[in-house]
Amino acid sequence: MPYLLSLLDKSPIEEGGTAADALRTTVRLAQRAEELGYHRFWVAEHHSMANLASSAPETLIAYLLAKTARIRVGSGGVMLQHYSAYKVAETFNLLASLAPGRVDLGVGKAPGGFPLSTRALQAGVDPSGKPDFAEQLSGINTYLAADPASEGPHATPFPPAPPERFLLGASVDSAELAAAKGWRLVFAGQLNGDPENLRKTFDAYTRASGKTPILALAAYAAEDADVARKAVSDLRIVKVFLVDGRSVNVGTEEQAAEYARQAGVAIDRLESKAPSVLHGTAAEVRAQLDDLHSRYGISEFIIETPALAAAERLASIERLAKERLSLAA
Repeated sequence: MPYLLSLLDKSPIEEGGTAADALRTTVRLAQRAEELGYHRFWVAEHHSMANLASSAPETLIAYLLAKTARIRVGSGGVMLQHYSAYKVAETFNLLASLAPGRVDLGVGKAPGGFPLSTRALQAGVDPSGKPDFAEQLSGINTYLAADPASEGPHATPFPPAPPERFLLGASVDSAELAAAKGWRLVFAGQLNGDPENLRKTFDAYTRASGKTPILALAAYAAEDADVARKAVSDLRIVKVFLVDGRSVNVGTEEQAAEYARQAGVAIDRLESKAPSVLHGTAAEVRAQLDDLHSRYGISEFIIETPALAAAERLASIERLAKERLSLAA
């Protein structure tokens, strides 16, 4: 059985470039992805990040829908802790009314930024009355499936078909929650590539839902394997552990220090590691995708290209589509 290829883009700002340049690149990537036959194009949510331009995915989704015609467009994902379930359902019902059958609602648990931006996003919210993540998923379910004749509030407008719902996670708990709430699970392999954790999470979701998760991962295809290896060799993930037990992944040790400063908590320790990125020629990356498909029965991959130059990101998705054209089309 063939698998689908989809894309995730974070609108990285190149050195010497601007946020406007980064967003124009995202639009070009979405349009080219549609031409190449990719199934979905998702954008992310990150706050107060000098190197990323996508802070409001719902706004960017609307623009991308207007600039494309067929490809599904969605969030990977909305950081649900900052918002009311009602407002999220309203926003995505409106998007689904503008582009029926093309809108995906992906949500995540993470804050998508450092403590100062989180506090700014949640200013005025009474923590004691804030629903937990599972309650928010239930709320979105209720609003998206509302009977127009029922007592409100209604997340109007009502689209011809509701947006598809996806939970981004990388744990057994996320798998069980997604299955219990009727959401598709997207395993965030680009953040947690541990094979044993992937197996356990996949097994838990399949047992509970009868379905196989979508796998999100990072991949870069170059003309030459050595070029690809060199391009990803300097990429790092720094995990900062605070003395109060919290932990978060950041890009550099400087960002780790800034996170701790904003949190007002001392650093216990740092762990630096290379992120999990499939890389090589298009044929080599395809072979790795084929292997994952065979081992886990994955029917769709959502591919994030590392934050390289715009031309290389575009070339990578073109190479992958050409190599796997019969499946991506």
